[in-house]
Amino acid sequence: MLVYGMNSFTILAIPLFLLAGALMNTGGISRRIFDFAGCLVGHVRGGLAHVNVLASFIFSGMSGAAAADVAGLGQIEIKAMEDAGYDKDFSCAVTGASATIGPIVPPSIPLVLYGVLACTSVTRLFIGGLVPGILMAITLMIHCSIIARKRKYPKGEQFRLNHLIKSFKRAFLPLLTPVIIIGGIWTGIFTPTEAAGVAALYAGLLGIFIYKEIKLKSLLF
Repeated sequence: MLVYGMNSFTILAIPLFLLAGALMNTGGISRRIFDFAGCLVGHVRGGLAHVNVLASFIFSGMSGAAAADVAGLGQIEIKAMEDAGYDKDFSCAVTGASATIGPIVPPSIPLVLYGVLACTSVTRLFIGGLVPGILMAITLMIHCSIIARKRKYPKGEQFRLNHLIKSFKRAFLPLLTPVIIIGGIWTGIFTPTEAAGVAALYAGLLGIFIYKEIKLKSLLF
């Protein structure tokens, strides 16, 4: 019965989304997302905390796992916050808390498992997790803003539209990933499992051929 219960085409989405997250980490996608989030919200009080949350939210829409989020962005986020004068406990807390958005928003791996075990539509679960994930991100950013004012954390660089446009251009292709995943599932173009395969393929193509930060040898051996 255990083997029969796990013999599901939908469960194939889990390793494929994990593969997509790993390819994003090694292909330079995580860094581009972080830079874009920094240009967008980094200028406010406690800006790097807001950048942490926003970058994690965006990355969650690609990997669907908290572990992949922390592995991909955690080191970048914590180091940047500590270098800017943020307390280590706060930096780690924000990173850990923002990573929990991953299991909520699509393509959430826990929702895939729940859908299979409960015989529920994974597509509907994905759609249902989008609004709670957005609310989590907004709530975390409000909380970060309050703590930043109390502890007098610094502001980031002044907002500059040209920097935002440049960072958006660099991150444009990675930012299309959640649009492709959610849009494809929403419109019925492909199933969650097929979406996971598309995400992994897309991340691999970006890392190998566009950004050239992944070598074919590292994938084959």
